[in-house]
Amino acid sequence: MDALFDVRSIDSDPLAEEMNQNGYAIINNILTNEQCNELIKNYNQSDLYRKTVVMERYRFGLGEYKYFNYPLPDIITSLRQNIYPLLAPIANNWMKALNIPISYPIDHDDFLKRCHDKGQTKATPLILKYGKGGFNTLHQDLYGDIYFPIQMVLFLNDAAVDYTGGEFVLIQQNVRAQSKAIVLKPKKGDILIFTTNFRPVKGSKGYYSATMKHGVSELHSGERYTLGIIFHDALS
Repeated sequence: MDALFDVRSIDSDPLAEEMNQNGYAIINNILTNEQCNELIKNYNQSDLYRKTVVMERYRFGLGEYKYFNYPLPDIITSLRQNIYPLLAPIANNWMKALNIPISYPIDHDDFLKRCHDKGQTKATPLILKYGKGGFNTLHQDLYGDIYFPIQMVLFLNDAAVDYTGGEFVLIQQNVRAQSKAIVLKPKKGDILIFTTNFRPVKGSKGYYSATMKHGVSELHSGERYTLGIIFHDALS
């Protein structure tokens, strides 16, 4: 499939270096304004989605998100299929560093087959909407026994233009130490790639696993839209 964005603009070596160093990386200007606006425009197109979650109902935060249904929109399929091969070698190196006997295939369709063989067949990409006062509690997006350890979020509108507050928050839980908070403010059209649940950190006796969670701080005004791309499928 031809990409609906220029994947050649992503340099795999700096991406791997940032992911290994920080557990996250920001890639600028992946989506155009038109692509971002189209995704927001389609938020109320009910036939695109399989499930709507009102976050306060489950104490997840304050806001709403919708899981896309298969077949996914072309832009989401393209993002999954074309960025996953850049991330699989990073994930495999992480597993080696932590002595975890898991190896991820380079092709995304092969990885999805692994999910489907375990009964994980539900689409996981989602679009999230927050209004004033909205927030998302710290969490991880696993959805089943088979999961890919890296995911991404695309920012569909601009902080300080369309909303205030609403920063993306990562918390790294360090072994025998206080947790580290990371606050990020990507721009419209940017992709934030980050670890789904843990990353290897080098200590004095080799690598150890540092658990990470993510969330969204409270919005002070406006509306915030993001597109979450998770590479594994879900049981439910």
